[in-house]
Amino acid sequence: MTIQRVASKWAKTKIILNNKGLASYVPSTRQYTLEALEEMLNIHTLVFIKPDRGTYGIGVMSVEELAIANQAGETETTYKLRHDQKTEIFSSVESLHNTLQPLFKGQAYLIQKGIHLLRHQGRPFDLRVLTQKSPAGQWVSTGIIGRVAAKNKIITNHHSGGVVHHYKPLMLEHMTDTEAENIRRELYVLGVNVAAQLQKSYPHLKEIGLDVAIDNRWNIWILEVNTKPALFPFKKFFKDPSVYQKVKKYANAYGRKLSSKKKAN
Repeated sequence: MTIQRVASKWAKTKIILNNKGLASYVPSTRQYTLEALEEMLNIHTLVFIKPDRGTYGIGVMSVEELAIANQAGETETTYKLRHDQKTEIFSSVESLHNTLQPLFKGQAYLIQKGIHLLRHQGRPFDLRVLTQKSPAGQWVSTGIIGRVAAKNKIITNHHSGGVVHHYKPLMLEHMTDTEAENIRRELYVLGVNVAAQLQKSYPHLKEIGLDVAIDNRWNIWILEVNTKPALFPFKKFFKDPSVYQKVKKYANAYGRKLSSKKKAN
């Protein structure tokens, strides 16, 4: 049984944007060019730059525009680039762009409005919503986990040192139980709707991992969609075995062999 995988983040983003009901969840995203970088930084003080194709958060960078007073008391604009665990400061967009070019290694990159994530113990976290085809052929959101970034890291995934947490304790640091449950329900519906939208172009899609950010106003933002999501967190992390049993049941039904050592993200 074929399980369709889609590598291009830009291709998936364009399909989601075609749905008016989903487009509002997508942060402003453009293909990277110097012009796009200048325009995005004029609008947003924080942007993320990521490879169009890639996994594990490899190659993801952030740029923050800063206004700093110089010795004469005048305000100067600088740009802070963070990648890996390095931080560099630039006085112009052009010098920033020139430094980025060799880091891209000839790959196509995207530039996306940066979201100021909710935090746990001072570290940003995002959420992964797992949505799968049920044995009956319906899209069902089967689980959700939180991912807290490692110290001094800008990305949250496991391969970059991120730590998996339960959804509710993370959210209860910022809102009531009822509010957290309302957002959970919205996320589960969002997972189903995104999967259904992508399936219009990719009919053999069977599973997605929807990476979402929650900002300080509790807005939900789609960061990206993975079409071969990691399933191991639902086995190793949840004490309730029924969560993973459902994930496994669905995966087996559409032909994913969980014993496979092929990479997932």
